[in-house]
Amino acid sequence: MTDAIQIERERGLLTLRLNRPDKKNALTRAMYSHLVEALKQADTDPDINAVLITGSAECFTAGNDIADFIQQPPSNLDSPVFHFMLNLLECRKPVIAAVAGAAVGIGTTLLLHCDLVYVSRDARLRMPFVNLGLCPEFGSSLLLPRLLGHAKASELLLLGEGFSGEQAAEWGIATEALGSGEAVLAKAREMALRFESLPPEAVRISKQLMKAPDREQLRKVIEEEGALFTQRLRSPEAMAALSGFINRR
Repeated sequence: MTDAIQIERERGLLTLRLNRPDKKNALTRAMYSHLVEALKQADTDPDINAVLITGSAECFTAGNDIADFIQQPPSNLDSPVFHFMLNLLECRKPVIAAVAGAAVGIGTTLLLHCDLVYVSRDARLRMPFVNLGLCPEFGSSLLLPRLLGHAKASELLLLGEGFSGEQAAEWGIATEALGSGEAVLAKAREMALRFESLPPEAVRISKQLMKAPDREQLRKVIEEEGALFTQRLRSPEAMAALSGFINRR
């Protein structure tokens, strides 16, 4: 595994820690591939009861590494980023997220597929897809209007408006908002370890039942979004916006 993804195993808990602090934990193709391997391991290992995805107490992730995206853009649904999406969608074990600081782009949309989400009150979440000439991904065009209503979802997806961890909890995107990044990491670990004492098959079946009604539609939407997203990456609008972002950096 790359140092940018730290894998920690504690009893029945597998923690996947994003560890690229110099780049605000921005995700690369290689990082997605390692996350996929870890999720597959968790799903098939009977000794793993839950998965915890986190960054640091200061930053979750700035989203996709734009330079990596420009150099090696995903060209189809066989790309590592889409493998990550589908493996997280299909994961049978409980997935817990601990979010502090920035959670941008897929750093926000992946939370829609986690079972428990703990955030710091001052976390900064944002989905600036349109702002970069792109379109929503990871099922967010389906899930956010359902969760928040069309008007609020439009504010987040069409305007790319940011929101706080406290708002995420109020809106049902997060389970609970806490006072600090350290408190978030501690709470998420505490709750994830509780699955060690619960009957694993009962947990698996219960998660399956909650996810089943939307699974096929959600998978179809993710694939449709993904196809449009890869097209948008090659569009003049996206190329100009992404290049401008790199130059500002």
